[in-house]
Amino acid sequence: MSPILGTLASQFSGKPFSSFESIETVTVGSPVATVSFSSIPATYTHLQVRCIARSTYSGSGDGIQVQFNSDTSVSGTNYAYHLLIGTGASVVAAANSSYPYIVAGDTTGGTSTSGMFGTNIFDILDYANTNKYKTLRTLNGNDQNGSGSVRFISGLWRSTSAITRIDFNLLNGGNYAQYSQFALYGIKGS
Repeated sequence: MSPILGTLASQFSGKPFSSFESIETVTVGSPVATVSFSSIPATYTHLQVRCIARSTYSGSGDGIQVQFNSDTSVSGTNYAYHLLIGTGASVVAAANSSYPYIVAGDTTGGTSTSGMFGTNIFDILDYANTNKYKTLRTLNGNDQNGSGSVRFISGLWRSTSAITRIDFNLLNGGNYAQYSQFALYGIKGS
C-alpha cells in the first residue's frame, strides 16, 4: 500500500498510527469479480479498508458495491446510502435506500489512462456492536488525466449483527484489474 495513501487514511479517521492493526491485505494478481474479507475478528472498535482499484469495465470508471455478512437481500430495506460527488465542474448529491448493497466506492475503468487507479478509504464504525445498525463512511476519488471526481459517501446497514465478512463487488459487472489492492485494518479505542 502506498505510504501516501496510508498517511491520508490515518489522518482522515483522526486516529494515530498506533491505533491501527493490519488484519489482511489482498492484491489482485489476475482479474477477479469480488474481493472479500471473511472471519473478521470482533476485537476492534472500528474497521478501515484502504484500497486502490481499477476495473476492467469498458467505461472510464466503475462503482464499488459493499455488502456485509453476505447479505444480498433484494427487499430494499437493508442498505441505504447518501453521496456527494465533486468533479471540479459540478457537484452532484444522491441517495438511495432500495439496493441490496451500498454503492460506496469508485474505480478507474478500462478506458482510463493505463496505470491509473481509484483510491478509496472505507471506515466501518462500531462493526462488532450488536446493539446498533452499522455505519460506513467513504472518501474516494480518481484522476482521469485532467478530469475525475472526489466523493464522500455515508452508508447504513440495517442490522445489529456483528460484521464478520465484507464483500467488494463492481457495479457494472467488470472485474478488479491486476494490482488493485485492498487492505483491512482494525482500529483500537473509541
